[in-house]
Amino acid sequence: MTSADPSTAVNALLASRLRNAQPALWTNPARQAQPAAALPALGRTISLDDTKAAAARLVRFAGLLAEVFPELAATGGVVESPLLPAAALQSALGMAANQGRLFIKADHSLPVAGSIKARGGMHEVLEFAERLALQHGLVEPGGDYRALATPQAREVLGRYQVAVGSTGNLGMSIGVVASALGFQATVHMSADAKEWKKDRLRQRGVQVVEHAGDYERAVAAGRAEAASNPMCHFVDDEQSFSLLLGYSAAALHLQKQLAEQGVAVDAEHPLIVYLPCGVGGAPAGITFGLRQVLGPHVHCFFAEPVQSPCFLVQMLADSMQSVGGHPSVYDWGLTNRTEADGLAVPRASLLAAELMRPLLSGVFTVADDTLFAHLVQVLDALGERIEPSAAAGFSGPAMLTGTTAGQAWLRSTGIDAVLHQATHLVWTTGGLLVPDAQYQGFVQRGRAVLAAQG
Repeated sequence: MTSADPSTAVNALLASRLRNAQPALWTNPARQAQPAAALPALGRTISLDDTKAAAARLVRFAGLLAEVFPELAATGGVVESPLLPAAALQSALGMAANQGRLFIKADHSLPVAGSIKARGGMHEVLEFAERLALQHGLVEPGGDYRALATPQAREVLGRYQVAVGSTGNLGMSIGVVASALGFQATVHMSADAKEWKKDRLRQRGVQVVEHAGDYERAVAAGRAEAASNPMCHFVDDEQSFSLLLGYSAAALHLQKQLAEQGVAVDAEHPLIVYLPCGVGGAPAGITFGLRQVLGPHVHCFFAEPVQSPCFLVQMLADSMQSVGGHPSVYDWGLTNRTEADGLAVPRASLLAAELMRPLLSGVFTVADDTLFAHLVQVLDALGERIEPSAAAGFSGPAMLTGTTAGQAWLRSTGIDAVLHQATHLVWTTGGLLVPDAQYQGFVQRGRAVLAAQG
C-alpha cells in the first residue's frame, strides 16, 4: 500500500478551514527565488523598467499636484507615507523579542485619498491626463505640467469622463484626483461601500452611482456603461496595468526608507511583508515592485477576511479539483460579507494572480473581530488611526510563528534560523479620512473584542 500524499491532507485541512470561515494560512509552492526580469501577465510582460517609468510619471506631475491639492504643498506634490518602527506593538501581537523587528508602512496616512489607493489610482488618472495633454498640445514633452491647471486645459479635460467601480477607497482616489484635474468623474459603488465615502465623493463634485450588488457587479456595470462612451476612460481594477504599476512604484521609495532606518535585506536579514488584499491589484503591484527592487529575500503575504478570501481561492484553483478557472468565494459557500469593506471582493484579478504565481510567498485569512482588536492595539501602542481593512496584515507574524503551517514554512525557507534578524513590515491601507463617529465605533467594537478575550 502506498502512503497518502501529505500535501493532500494539508489541502484538505486548508479547504475545511476556508469553507468554515476560519483563519488559515497557505504558502506558495510555486514561488521562485529568482524569477525572470520580465514577467508575463495577461498577454504582455512587465519589468522594473515599467515600475521606474511609473515613478517618473509621478515626478513629472508633482508640481501640478502641489498646485491642485494644498495638502501636498509641503512635500512638493510627492504622495508618500512614513515607515514607522513599531516595537511598542510587538508584545500585543504575540511577537517574542527573538522573532525580529516590526515596522509599519503607513499608507493609512497617505494624503489626498487617505489610503493605499492614492498610489495606483492617482497614477492611472495622471497617465490618462498625460496622454490627452500631449495629444491636444496642452503640454510639450518635458514641459511644465502645471499648465494643466489653467482654465483652457481644464476645459479640454472636462470633455472626458473617468469612471471606476469600487467598494470605496479606489473610488475615493480616482474620483478625487479626476475631479481635481477637471475630468467628469463617476464612481460606481457597491452596496457594501460606506456612506461617508459616498458623501465625501459627492462633496468633491463626483457622480456616485450606487448598485445593489457586490463589488463585482459594480465593476461590471461601470465597465458596460463606459464601453458605450468613447470619451470615457474606465479604470478597471481587475485588469489595469497602469494601476498595478502605480502601486509598484512604492518599492523604490521604500528601498530608501529601509536604508535610512538601517534595515538590511539579505539572506541573513529577510524582509517579510504583510499586505491587505481585496481584488489583488494593490498588493500585487507592491509585491512585484519589492521583488524587482529588493530581490529574493523579500517575502510577501496577502491578508484577506475569512469571508472574502478571493485571492487565496484563486491561488488554490489550479491545484484543487473541486474549484477551477476563475472561482468566486461564493463557490466555497462563503458570504463575502466583512466589515473590511475595501477587501469585500468575491473574485480575484486574473492579472494579479498570474503575476503573483512566481512571486508571492503566501496568503492568510483573518476574522473580522481580530481586525477590530488589532485596530485598537495599533491606536494604544502607536497612536495611529487605521480602518478595519488596514488592520488585516497585523495577524501575519503570529500566523508564521504560531501555526503549524507557518512554522513549516519558516523551516523550509531556512528563515527559522535567522528569524531574530528578520524585519516584519505590515502595510496599512486606509484610515486618514475616516470620520470621528465611525472611528469611535471601530474602537468600541475592538475594545469589546479584547475584553472578551480576557
